[in-house]
Amino acid sequence: MGLAALNLSHSAQAETVKVPVGQQQAASHIAKPGKGMDMAAVKSQFGDPIKESPAKGTPPITRWEYEQFSVFFESDIVIHSVLKFQRSDR
Repeated sequence: MGLAALNLSHSAQAETVKVPVGQQQAASHIAKPGKGMDMAAVKSQFGDPIKESPAKGTPPITRWEYEQFSVFFESDIVIHSVLKFQRSDR
């Protein structure tokens, strides 16, 4: 029983990942689509996405991938855009 508990506690350990908060601020100057923009306006301002994921669910949610950010649409309206993590140690 004691050996089983020892094995269980060993497998439950996790790695701690630290995200440098100061580095997140450096990327905040990157322009990305704002809420309420439609797909045509996003393409006009930012060009064609690198990848377009097909719409899923109800209401339909579509994701477009750009080099530095991802854009999420409900139908054809931006509901969120997210900067991609840029590693500084490469």
